[in-house]
Amino acid sequence: VQLQASGGGLVQAGESLRLSCAASGRSFSGYAVGWFRQAPGKEREFVAAIRWNSYSTDYADSVKGRFAISRDVAKNTVYLQMNSLKPEDTAVYYCAADQKRGDYANPLYAYWGQGTQVTVSS
Repeated sequence: VQLQASGGGLVQAGESLRLSCAASGRSFSGYAVGWFRQAPGKEREFVAAIRWNSYSTDYADSVKGRFAISRDVAKNTVYLQMNSLKPEDTAVYYCAADQKRGDYANPLYAYWGQGTQVTVSS
């Protein structure tokens, strides 16, 4: 599975962005797809995940109520809608995919996309 993340950019605090993670090579069916982020000097941290078949979702506490993860079956794409962005959301965002059936916050995913930079100015 090859993953392509896109949609990052520079926004002001309070604004929104939508990230996309498109898969090529095979369908996301049977996979969990997660979003992680890494800020300069910090470890990579879990943001959100979705189980493709069941549509079950999981979020980090820091983004609950502001971010929403979703999927488009026809486009074989996972989205991360990010609202009410804060400067502390600034990071490189990565999408990842794995056939795991739990422990979505653990960054042990088989496939990773390249990162997309999100910068939120105050």
